[in-house]
Amino acid sequence: MNTLVRAAETTASGSPVVNMAIFLAFVAVTMVIVIRASKTNKSAADYYTGGRAFTGGQNGTAIAGDYLSAASFLGITGAIALTGFDGFLYSIGFLVAWLVALLLVAELLRNTGKFTMADVLAFRMRQRPVRTAAAISTLTVSFFYLLAQMAGAGGLVSLLMGITGDVGQSLTIAVVGVLMIVYVLVGGMKGTTWVQIIKAVLLISGAALMSLWVLSRYGFSLSNVMGAAADNSPLGDKLLEPGAKYGVSTLTKVDFISLAMALVLGTAGLPHVLMRFYTVPTSKEARKSVVWAITLIGLFYLFSLVLGYGAAAIVGPETIAGAPGKANSAAPLLAYELGGTLLLGFISAVAFATILAVVAGLTITASASFAHDVYANVIKKGTIAADAEVRVARIAAVVIGVLAIFGGILAKDQNIAFLVALAFAVAASANLPTILYSLFWKGFTTRGALWSIYGGLISSVGLIIFSPVVSGKVDANGNSLSMITNPNVDFSWFPLENPGLISIPLAFFLGWLGSVTDKEQPNVAKFAEMEVRSLTGAGAEKSVAVH
Repeated sequence: MNTLVRAAETTASGSPVVNMAIFLAFVAVTMVIVIRASKTNKSAADYYTGGRAFTGGQNGTAIAGDYLSAASFLGITGAIALTGFDGFLYSIGFLVAWLVALLLVAELLRNTGKFTMADVLAFRMRQRPVRTAAAISTLTVSFFYLLAQMAGAGGLVSLLMGITGDVGQSLTIAVVGVLMIVYVLVGGMKGTTWVQIIKAVLLISGAALMSLWVLSRYGFSLSNVMGAAADNSPLGDKLLEPGAKYGVSTLTKVDFISLAMALVLGTAGLPHVLMRFYTVPTSKEARKSVVWAITLIGLFYLFSLVLGYGAAAIVGPETIAGAPGKANSAAPLLAYELGGTLLLGFISAVAFATILAVVAGLTITASASFAHDVYANVIKKGTIAADAEVRVARIAAVVIGVLAIFGGILAKDQNIAFLVALAFAVAASANLPTILYSLFWKGFTTRGALWSIYGGLISSVGLIIFSPVVSGKVDANGNSLSMITNPNVDFSWFPLENPGLISIPLAFFLGWLGSVTDKEQPNVAKFAEMEVRSLTGAGAEKSVAVH
């Protein structure tokens, strides 16, 4: 049977009415929670950090809800179904990255900062230039991440609601964007956190249910599932071995190294993840948050292995590749094959919840960075009232939401796990070197911070623009696989699809070079104060000084 015909028939078998009803029920319940949470938002700290009132377990669950995005649920499942072991490498990279966050970043950032990453980076530097650079970096990383979530929304609704064509997918992305803006405007960080907690519970529960269902079909043997997946895949046994995607040539092997660097180092530089560490009252709870997050995220990624190979075995890679949303459709198609309309409706609602929760977290982080770092501390030089700052944050959330909608429409046909990997590369290049130098190197200066942030940001984004991701990549039939869908447009000259191998070391080098060539002496006294605060938590509740 023709792949597209079979995919269309599978999609039509689901009930758009049931899918939408379950999703609307989720939106209604979470909106009630968000409205109730918003009644306790009385200050900037309430809006940005939820009043630091969440326990380590609650915050860890919310982190899992924030981190397990559409890339994890839809993108990785599809990547495993289509490329096998190489798709699972995304899961490994995303999980190992948390060790970097736990050992080097979580507690120290919680003790040193106030609301945003820029609070830490500007602690012992000249405030205005460093805050501006950190805010630009935060907005860029958040935008790349938002692209992935919006792309997932477009493909998912096309599959579940039978909406076809660019106009239908674009309208879907717009609706998700509007809902995201409402969550952030009404609930702030407190409301967003509860949405993420609910979403994490639903997502992990749904993945566990589907995994057990898949295993039950094959005698509760993962080996049998993987064998059936190989039998049903054009790759055959190569689906079970490394190299189906990243072992084809020397270039793809190098691309994998670049991807691995971005995934492992990117988490510790993601602004929306870092901001979650400020929502707990103590550094001890910050450590607990990461332990809870690692446990829940690791459990989910084990389920993703079963779901990916299960989708290959039960649905088939050709059907997945031909469905609306392509790789991103693997999990919903598997849900329909397992449990029919009702399970598909539940999983579709979970996927929508996943997208909404993550984009809300990203939007509040980006808007907080603009309002707190750029407007309050750079433009107004710290003289603005807290209420006015929150008002600016809400306006910024609307603007960011609109930009995310347009960006999501452009990127709607890309694999979202891959798009998230690009966000990780930018975060690992522009943010992580500066964070580590700020926390651990006494000789780090303002020039070093600026060179590191801007150098990592410009190199990573620039290399992405001139890579096959944006233009020039085609399949065997001559169809474009890049963001620019015209196969005749090709301005790519950088051969790798992920820039991490070049941009991350370059950012570390520029941070060192800028500092050692800076005539301005490093602020040793401020570094000593920062070291004591980061290691002990002393003074962590005080406002960061503006100097």
